[in-house]
Amino acid sequence: MPAIDLSHTIKNGMPVFPGTETPTIEEVFSHERHGFREHRLNMFSHVGTHIDDPNHMIDGGETLDSMDVGRFLGPGVCIDCTHRNSGSPQINIDDLIPYEAEISECDFVLLNTGWYKNWGRDKYFTHYPALNTEAARWLTGFELKGVGVDVISIDSAEIGGFEIHNTLLERGTIIIENLNALHLLPNEGFLFSCLPLKFEDGDGSPVRAAALY
Repeated sequence: MPAIDLSHTIKNGMPVFPGTETPTIEEVFSHERHGFREHRLNMFSHVGTHIDDPNHMIDGGETLDSMDVGRFLGPGVCIDCTHRNSGSPQINIDDLIPYEAEISECDFVLLNTGWYKNWGRDKYFTHYPALNTEAARWLTGFELKGVGVDVISIDSAEIGGFEIHNTLLERGTIIIENLNALHLLPNEGFLFSCLPLKFEDGDGSPVRAAALY
């Protein structure tokens, strides 16, 4: 079964959400000195390709360690939103309605804006395509496990605030941000996986997102 890696590599100096520290990855034990190799990882819980769970925004919301592992696996649909790279950056309900039948049969909706191509550039952090309020609320009408995007945040940098985050997370729909290479996916017919680290009271976690088809 072919697998597609949809994750960015975590490394020193990588792009991070403004105000967040970049990861520090340090080799502590080496083959030459110790006979084995081991690194120390120092990073925020929302670095790179990662999950936002309800507790990220909602006091008392579900944490990753309290969620069943099945919440991070399931059939997905990938929606082409690359036309939003120019003109209006908002992804609206008209972009989603043509996929209504596919969405109703899936657990995950992935929005392919093509913005991942700007990873590592200043452009990545501003004027990226983002869901508007109407489209986000429309998605909550489905029994979705998650919504994934290939941008730094599911909320627009220009509008500010966390309305889209809260709209989805209040429904228990996880958010996957900073996905990579969504252009490699078929529109449908794939299994999406975004398994997080299981740490106590987790508000989010880097993931090795992948698709099997």
